[in-house]
Amino acid sequence: MQPIPAEDCADPELADALGHFTRTLGFVPNSLLTMQRVPAIAKAVIHLNRAVFAPDGEVDLGLKRLVGHVASAASGCQYCKAHTTVSATRHGVSDEKMAAVYDYATSPLFTPAERAALDFAMEAASVPNAVTDASYAALAEHWTESQIVELLGVVCMFGVFNRWNDSMATPLEELPMARAGELLADRGWTAGKHRRP
Repeated sequence: MQPIPAEDCADPELADALGHFTRTLGFVPNSLLTMQRVPAIAKAVIHLNRAVFAPDGEVDLGLKRLVGHVASAASGCQYCKAHTTVSATRHGVSDEKMAAVYDYATSPLFTPAERAALDFAMEAASVPNAVTDASYAALAEHWTESQIVELLGVVCMFGVFNRWNDSMATPLEELPMARAGELLADRGWTAGKHRRP
């Protein structure tokens, strides 16, 4: 499904909300531009996004983007892996660390707390769900219950985006295409069905 340009948005409240992404991400994601056909769905997803990535949360915003990236890797969504590459590096994650994300379990660039969060993201996004009592206990050694809710909120939000973008074959925008190609192509990233026609 082709995105409807943001400037063609007929709902003033939604148009204002779409502008938030231009300010924070540098562009409006095509996923939201397809969702705007049903403004209530687009608004609900944007509301969830704002809650998950609230700047006053306890979990670092860059790490949250890495959590979204690993959850998207578990789902196989190339579109969201590209988007989280852009957003993670815009929120303080170095290019070197982003390029090492698939080696987080052994890379010295990741702390034990980050490793636990990324393990949890992979397990929570897997089908069937792979979170166990033991893996939750390992997570809880590093993160409070409120922080765990924030981390799982990221995984769940990307569950929506992963399914939306893969099902719609959402065309990937230029910036995420370029950044993912630059940082992740040697790790097997490809736009696949999300390549612009």
